[in-house]
Amino acid sequence: MPSEPPPKANKAAANKAKADKAKANNPEAINPEAINPEANNPEAIEPGVSRLCHCMYQLPRNLIAQRFSRAANTYCAHAQLQRSAQDELIERLILGKQAPKTILDVGAGPGLASAALVRKFPKAQVIALDLSLAMLRAAKSQLGWFRRFERVCADMHALPIADQSIDLVYSNLALQWSDDLPRVFAELRRVMRPGALLLFSSFGPDTLRELRAAWATIDDEPHVHGFADLPYHGDQLLAAGFRDPVVDNLHVTRGYSDVMALMRELKGLGANRVLRGQRRGLYGRGTLKRLSDAYRQIMAKTMAQTVAQTVAKNVHAAAPEATITATWELLFGMGFAPEPGQAVRIDGVESASFPVEHLLRRKPIARP
Repeated sequence: MPSEPPPKANKAAANKAKADKAKANNPEAINPEAINPEANNPEAIEPGVSRLCHCMYQLPRNLIAQRFSRAANTYCAHAQLQRSAQDELIERLILGKQAPKTILDVGAGPGLASAALVRKFPKAQVIALDLSLAMLRAAKSQLGWFRRFERVCADMHALPIADQSIDLVYSNLALQWSDDLPRVFAELRRVMRPGALLLFSSFGPDTLRELRAAWATIDDEPHVHGFADLPYHGDQLLAAGFRDPVVDNLHVTRGYSDVMALMRELKGLGANRVLRGQRRGLYGRGTLKRLSDAYRQIMAKTMAQTVAQTVAKNVHAAAPEATITATWELLFGMGFAPEPGQAVRIDGVESASFPVEHLLRRKPIARP
């Protein structure tokens, strides 16, 4: 009598059957040349979405994913700044004579930029990658007969993408949620073809400085996320081996009716309470009133400085009924993937990769 297969074998067979069924029902089969099959999770959540999650969080990235998942249905209604940054990024596209064939949108959220990239490059394969499965499900509303893009749930610190398979990497206001930017840049460089373009935006340290200062008058808890500055992004691009890196910033001032309106927008975007060690639960009316009063006092002291930093290219003007303003520092960066053989630094160690056939090439020895 034949022995029964071990439990692991049964589970593997069941997972394979699920994978085959999901693949058969998936009308948006992802190009196998772009997606690494070894990283694929066979238990697909639903047709059209491949779940390829690599949970290696040290900061509460699982909490970040939860917050953005909860905001999947409200994100678009509060994403005026994100849309403006998206348009600015697309305007900065610098490409060669040949249009990109494969585009990776890192931190795609509800797919606004992915749909815009499909419109701009209708013949390209666009991959919308995000950590939040709920966001990718919401991105389905951006799909249409002529706006097709793949949706992949994965961690940008461990991309399930094949080496040197991407022509353009685009990321709008997502990298600021990484606690290991060198790792992200190294991963992006790994999946990019030589000469491919990386184009991203992020938040700088001046973002929400008024709200941060107001909370500091109340307690010592971290209520506002800290963001890396412009030089750090430039240094990490260089360390990752990107050619011709450029990073610049833009200060934007947005108006709100009160502090609660600002905090509602942050919640609607999923950008609230994403810090480890932060207090959980609701704040009382007294605390919120103290926060509002402190915010107004800070604005009164720094109004001249705020006006001076508001540039003509303000992406969203303050509403007429606005009584407070908030500063957002937008960072825009770009760089080109180098040729094979250029070193990249990961965890303090430099390494380089190049095709094996390069080792077999020998130049003829010149004879006298």
